[in-house]
Amino acid sequence: QNGVMSGLMQMLLLKVSAHITEQLGMAPGGEFREAFKEASKVPFCKFHLGDRPIPVTFKRAIAALSFWQKVKLAWGLCFLSDPISKDDVEKCKQKDLLEQMMAEMIGEFPDLHRTIVSERDIYLTYMLKQAAKQIELPRASENEPRKYIPAVVVGVVGMGHVPGIEKNWNSDLKIQEIMSVPPPSASSRIFKFVLKTTFLGLLGYGCYRIGHRTVQFVLSMPVAQSYLHRLTDIPQQ
Repeated sequence: QNGVMSGLMQMLLLKVSAHITEQLGMAPGGEFREAFKEASKVPFCKFHLGDRPIPVTFKRAIAALSFWQKVKLAWGLCFLSDPISKDDVEKCKQKDLLEQMMAEMIGEFPDLHRTIVSERDIYLTYMLKQAAKQIELPRASENEPRKYIPAVVVGVVGMGHVPGIEKNWNSDLKIQEIMSVPPPSASSRIFKFVLKTTFLGLLGYGCYRIGHRTVQFVLSMPVAQSYLHRLTDIPQQ
């Protein structure tokens, strides 16, 4: 539905999520589910999903990678088997270790980091600032002066986004550019064509082999053999 490459990337990331769940005994994103439950307990609390839509993030991330970077990333995700312990998770809560991991990611896939982390830092900051705007109180008449009360906002984000949100908070943010989806590159179109051609070719070959064996099986049956003998005897008579 969202494109071949985007769909494959989602499948690989689901595999990573399943690996983390298996290792830790809990699914990633528990903090967001907990936030939703807590928000439901607060009177008049509105719950907003403030992250950029996943299809936009995936498509921009895929467009930012070269063909060989896509292959390298897919290979790494396919064979992800490193053990993860709860102690490792606790270590990741330390800011210096988290920044070190982010720096390693930037070094290997700088464009991927830009689209998945930096751009989402901007989007999350923009959404939080929108939610934090003062609330205008209703007026009895248009002549009455406007009155505002401050909004109380609790933002729940991944730790890796906190430094970026702090950095962007006082900036004049525009999200139109990071919401656009670039057209697929030539390499992506070629890969998609090769993938479709290979799939259709294998499907056609499989149908041919199944059909050929089915015909051979039917012809080897005694009833079919007898019928064929009768057909060959008719011209002779």
